Amino acid sequence: MRNEKDILGELSLPSDALYGIHSMRARNNFISDETFHTEWFQAIGIVKLACYESVKKFRAALAREDESLISHLKLPSKEVLNAMCIAAKEIAEGEHFQHFVVPAIQGGAGTSINLNVNEIIANRALIEIGKKPGEYEYIDPIESANIYQSTNDVIPTALVVAIMTLLNTLENSVNNTRKETEELEQRYRNTLRLGFTQLQEAVPSTYGQLFSAYSDALSRDWWRISKAFERIKQVNLGGGATGSGISIPRYFLMEVVNQLRQLTGLPIAQGENMLDVTSNHDSMVEVHAILKAHAVNLEKIVGDLRLLSSGLHQEKELVIPDKQTGSSIMPGKINPVIPEFIISSAHHVYANDLLITQLAGMGQLELNAYIPSMGHAILGSLKLLIGMDTSAGRHLLQGLKIDEDISSSRLYRSPAITTALSPLIGYKKAAQLAKFMKETGKDVFESNRKLEMLSEDKLKRIMMPENLIKKGFTIKDIREYNEE
Repeated sequence: MRNEKDILGELSLPSDALYGIHSMRARNNFISDETFHTEWFQAIGIVKLACYESVKKFRAALAREDESLISHLKLPSKEVLNAMCIAAKEIAEGEHFQHFVVPAIQGGAGTSINLNVNEIIANRALIEIGKKPGEYEYIDPIESANIYQSTNDVIPTALVVAIMTLLNTLENSVNNTRKETEELEQRYRNTLRLGFTQLQEAVPSTYGQLFSAYSDALSRDWWRISKAFERIKQVNLGGGATGSGISIPRYFLMEVVNQLRQLTGLPIAQGENMLDVTSNHDSMVEVHAILKAHAVNLEKIVGDLRLLSSGLHQEKELVIPDKQTGSSIMPGKINPVIPEFIISSAHHVYANDLLITQLAGMGQLELNAYIPSMGHAILGSLKLLIGMDTSAGRHLLQGLKIDEDISSSRLYRSPAITTALSPLIGYKKAAQLAKFMKETGKDVFESNRKLEMLSEDKLKRIMMPENLIKKGFTIKDIREYNEE
C-alpha cells in the first residue's frame, strides 16, 4: 500500500495502482455503476498527447530564444515529457482502462475524469523513468500531467474527438443498412402488395415501393449524419478554464489544436469564440437531434416489418429470419426479437435526447457542470445506433423473404383494388364491386365476371403490376382503354 495526501487529508492506495487519491475520492463520492465510455477515455489520451507534443515544441522554441525561460516556467524535462507521451499514447490505444475508476455519472464538470487520467499518466510515466507510482516529486498529476490544461477544455475536446470517431462508424453503419433496403427494393420491385393507411386496406402497391421509402429515409439519415461533423467540430482546447486562455502560453494556444488535428485526422477546428464553445452546448443538442431522427426511422422500419410478419395473418406474405427460441413454455414459438431490440434501443435514444436537451439548458454562466452526463448520453446513443443498424442489416433485412403468390392473391381479393378502376367505371360502380367482393370473398376477376363491369381483357391489363403502380393516369391511358 501507499499513502497519498491532498488538501482534504490522506488515503491509502494499492502500491501498484495507477490511479491516485483524487480518483479514489470521486469513486467513493459518486455511487454509481455507470461505466465510463472507453471511447472517451481513449480520446482523452489523444488530447493529452497533443498537449504534451505542443509543450515539447514550446520548450524547443524557448531553448532557441532563451533557455533560462524553461526553468523559469518550470517546464517538464524532455525525459518527463517523453514518458508522459508514452503514457498518453497507451491510453489512446485503450490501455490502463482498469485504472480508470471514476463512474460516468458524477459532479464537478468532469474534474474527476481529468484527474483520474492525469494520475494514470503521471504514475505510468513514473514507471517509465524508473520510479514508483506515487513519487510525485518527479512527475506530478497536476503540475506535470495537466500542464497548460484545464478540465474545462480537455474533457469537452476529448468528447468531440470521441463523438466524431463514432460518427464515422455510424455513417458506415447507416450506409450498410441502406444498401440492404436497396437490394430488397430491386429484388421485389414489381412484387404486388396491398397498401395500408391507418392499418386498413388502402390501395395497390409493391414491396419495391415500400423498401424504396425505407431507403430514402435512410439516405436522409446518412446525409444528416455526414453534416453533423460540421456542427460539432469546434473545440476550446487551449482556452483554459473559461475559454479566455488565461495562464496559457500563446504559442501553446495556437499550436495545440493543430497537433490534435494531425494526430486524429479529424476535421477539428479551434473555436473562434472559445468562451462560447466552453459555456454553450447547443451544438450537442443539434447533433443528438440528428441521431434521434435516425432512431425514429429505424423504429418505423422495423415496426412495419414486425407488423407485416406477425402471426395476425394465417398466411404470412413477409417472413423475417428466425433468430432464437421465443418461449420457455410454448414449444416452437419464435419471436421478432430483432425489431423489438431496435425499438427498445430507439426509446433509449429518445430518453437521452431529453436528458441532453435539459442538461444543456442547465449550463450556468461560463460553464456547464453537466458535461459528463451529456457526454455519456450522446456516446451511448451513438453506440446504440451503430448496434441497431448492424442488427437490422445482418439479422433482419438479410434473409427477409416475401411470398409473391400470397402477396398478389391477397391484393386481388381485397376490395381496395377497386380504387384502380374508379377512373374508368366511376366511384359508385367501383364501390358496388368492392361491396360484392367483401360479401362473397371472391377476387376482383371473379367478381367482375359476375357484375360485368369491364371486359376480361381490359381488367387483366389494368391489373398488371406496371399499370397498378405507375404514377397517375393520362388522357392517353383513358383513350386506349376505351378503344378496346
